[in-house]
Amino acid sequence: MSINLSKNSTISLTKEVEKLSKLTVGLGWDVAKSKGFFASIFSSNSIDLDASCLLIDERHDVLDSVWFGQLKSKCQSVIHQGDNLTGEGEGDDEQVCIDLNKLPSSVKYIAVTVNSFRGQTFDRVENAFCRVLDQSSREICRFTLNEQGSHTGIFIGLLSREGKEWNFSTKGITTNGNSVNKIANTVIQNI
Repeated sequence: MSINLSKNSTISLTKEVEKLSKLTVGLGWDVAKSKGFFASIFSSNSIDLDASCLLIDERHDVLDSVWFGQLKSKCQSVIHQGDNLTGEGEGDDEQVCIDLNKLPSSVKYIAVTVNSFRGQTFDRVENAFCRVLDQSSREICRFTLNEQGSHTGIFIGLLSREGKEWNFSTKGITTNGNSVNKIANTVIQNI
């Protein structure tokens, strides 16, 4: 049974899943319904958000990034499943798969972010969520994002390693930037 997380909460993934070896982080969103007489004329029915991950060491240095422009980490343990340009459809719009057994020991954190490459703001987004699944595609936890506004990025959450234990902490910190590299400072400052 999946656990619904609130902002600024932490869950031990290792305690929830016996022999945890792989994770999938799924993100989904919908385009907010436009209101008013001219809404159907001037609004777009799509929004291009991009899920990304930063691989970070214990000194908070970014070792690598995975995003639509680099679908695999250099170590091949973190793989982005592809870019969704519209946010249309049910379920996850984008997914990132993580093989914990292949992940170098130097990676202590994996930051999960989302940003708007085209500069569309999050006041145009609704029903946004992040969920974490285990190696059998069972949903461990879900975090509903309520961060609507004029920002173009969100530091969603942080996977962290403590020895052999893995935790997921929800953040929901808004920022601006149209790429994972442009919002990396916000991530580093909030680990």
